[in-house]
Amino acid sequence: MARTFRRKQSMEAVSEINVTPLIDLAFALLIIFMITTPLLEQTIPLNLPKEDQRDQAARPDMEVQVISIDEEGQVWWGKEPVSLAKLDDMLNGLSTRAEPPVLSIRGDASIHYQRIIDVLNLVKKHKLTRISLDTAVR
Repeated sequence: MARTFRRKQSMEAVSEINVTPLIDLAFALLIIFMITTPLLEQTIPLNLPKEDQRDQAARPDMEVQVISIDEEGQVWWGKEPVSLAKLDDMLNGLSTRAEPPVLSIRGDASIHYQRIIDVLNLVKKHKLTRISLDTAVR
């Protein structure tokens, strides 16, 4: 039994949906989101100090809290500007946790080193030992 797959009338409307353009659109959006997502992580624009080489292994998945210090010396907790007194309160809250997050400290290369030391003193005061000092690779 041979079957023929011909339409009965040539002027009939096609009842199937062509999904190829939809798949192309989905892949294009996926690529756009994959490219732009890493750019959204750097919230405060800083000129980070340079290091020669990055020899560190990839960090396992762990909670990271970012503390940034911009070129004017303003301290930022994530995207929120904070004073040193408020930062002290926030670090106090972190120190009571069973497993505190890693503190990623990002300081602009043009600020006085004392401002970074002030933030590190607050971290040491609360006995938080998981610290990462962010730099840019040359």
